[in-house]
Amino acid sequence: MKFLTKEVKIAIVGLTALVLLFLGMDFLKGLSIFSDDDDYYITFKDISGLSASNPIFADGYQVGVVKGISYNYDTNDDIVVCFSVNKNLRIPEGTSAEIVSDLMGNVKMNLLLANNPRKRVEPGDTIIGAINSGNLGRLAAMIPDVEKLLPKLDSILASLNMLLADPSIKQTLHNIEGVSANLKTSSEELNTLMASLNRDVPTVLTRTNKVLANAEQLSGNLAELDLQQTMNEVNQTITNVKLLTERLNDNKGTLGLLMNDPQLYHQLNHTMKSADTLLIDLRQHPKRYVHFSVFGKKE
Repeated sequence: MKFLTKEVKIAIVGLTALVLLFLGMDFLKGLSIFSDDDDYYITFKDISGLSASNPIFADGYQVGVVKGISYNYDTNDDIVVCFSVNKNLRIPEGTSAEIVSDLMGNVKMNLLLANNPRKRVEPGDTIIGAINSGNLGRLAAMIPDVEKLLPKLDSILASLNMLLADPSIKQTLHNIEGVSANLKTSSEELNTLMASLNRDVPTVLTRTNKVLANAEQLSGNLAELDLQQTMNEVNQTITNVKLLTERLNDNKGTLGLLMNDPQLYHQLNHTMKSADTLLIDLRQHPKRYVHFSVFGKKE
């Protein structure tokens, strides 16, 4: 009797298919089939849609997957998540985990590795987990504040509409348009002035250079002068003037007597008057002083 009968072959093929199906399902879930990864546990208050086979990252690199999730329906305690990572990964003590959801609804778990090179979490230990709501969480936290701002925003828009409906705003805008046109004209005139200055500046600089050269030459000439000798001559002149002044004020000299003796002044004045009287009488009666005869002296 043969052992490998038709029924046995069918049974072996069926069992092999079941095993391959089981291994294939684990492979599709991202679980290692023939690996000896270390298992760890994490407790969460809320897993935010985390499920088995979700990836686990450390510093942006996938280091493992979620193996299973257990929930205590009786006590409603923390949710325990079992995950496996490569046995070569050393998880320091103090490491925590967080669940992150993106805008597309994808969920992943990050290991926040602690900086503790001396102690490590042993396989089978439990790590504390938390929820990182990300941008969606921050947006949700902002919703109450936005709701409070909506009435104020509506009031501001109403005030803005009233302000824009004011005719004076249109007039102001019209005036602004005129001011802009004037500014454009002023700008063009300023450009013309700057162009004129650019033409005249080289000439002005040339004249300035000539003036500076003349000033430099004058300063050189002044440096060549013997200022000490000039000052000595000035001092000598002042001394002579002072001496002359002293002599004029002295009553012993002729000029001093003329300037300081009143009697001499009056005598000279009297003499000048007598001489003037004599000249007048001589002009009026010349015969008193001059005798002239063609025929000789008259007895």
